[in-house]
Amino acid sequence: MKSNDSDKRAARADKPTTLPGQLHVIATPIGNLGDISRRAIELLCSVDTVLCEDTRSSQTLIRHIGSERPLQALHEHNERAQVPQLIERMQAGAQLALISDAGTPLISDPGYRLVAAAHAAQIRVSPVPGPSATMAALSAAGLATDRFCFEGFLPAKTAARRAQLTDLAAEPRTLVFFEAPHRVAETLEDMRDAFGPERAAVLARELTKTFETVIHTDLAELCERVRGDSNQCRGEIVLVIAGAPAVEGEAALIQARKLYDALAAELPPSRAAKLAAKIHGVNRRDLYQVEHG
Repeated sequence: MKSNDSDKRAARADKPTTLPGQLHVIATPIGNLGDISRRAIELLCSVDTVLCEDTRSSQTLIRHIGSERPLQALHEHNERAQVPQLIERMQAGAQLALISDAGTPLISDPGYRLVAAAHAAQIRVSPVPGPSATMAALSAAGLATDRFCFEGFLPAKTAARRAQLTDLAAEPRTLVFFEAPHRVAETLEDMRDAFGPERAAVLARELTKTFETVIHTDLAELCERVRGDSNQCRGEIVLVIAGAPAVEGEAALIQARKLYDALAAELPPSRAAKLAAKIHGVNRRDLYQVEHG
């Protein structure tokens, strides 16, 4: 009897253990391939499949690190359809890596549906931090970084873009935007008109690449430099804009009243007043006095 029990224990010990499925969200270089981490390399060389936006683009990195793992396209046009079978694979024990074309995945990139579904299925999601165009631009901008607001890409259409910038004109936090090269000159001019020509601004272009440029000036001069130098309208671009200066006293009440009027069209008056007072740092009672004369 004892020998049979020993044989069973030995058989169980010899049986391979299937690791639980996992999704690794891996940051990759935004330009300089030397910025990839050792941990990222190890995982990209060992997972079952690497999910990426564009297999042709990601193949360069995969070859550079010596990985032979298969690539599978996961982008905004197929993500919804791909998620169920990817979840099934991880539930069966597959180790998957999610990368973007460059930088940290899900920052203005596809992938959130898969990550959300993985959490819902109680599959472990593990971030592998590294390069990020947003954080790289902020670190070199020389603007306040204790509080900032990431706005991603602005609308391509002029009217919608100008409306969004107008809504952000009083935002006190540093603002970070991505912009397409062919629109950057027009966008900067819209920012100058919405935020004022003296607002501090930074254009960070081609970060970590051969033609890296970081220009720190005000919006008026930045508009002129971009219009006068076509090279500043090329490559990957991040715009970092200083937040609105603090407004005090009567001026703050006037600004709060303007915001209240806009919010009251969509929200209950009490809620609109609370938000307007909080954003502009005024007393809600004072705001009501302005409101009711």
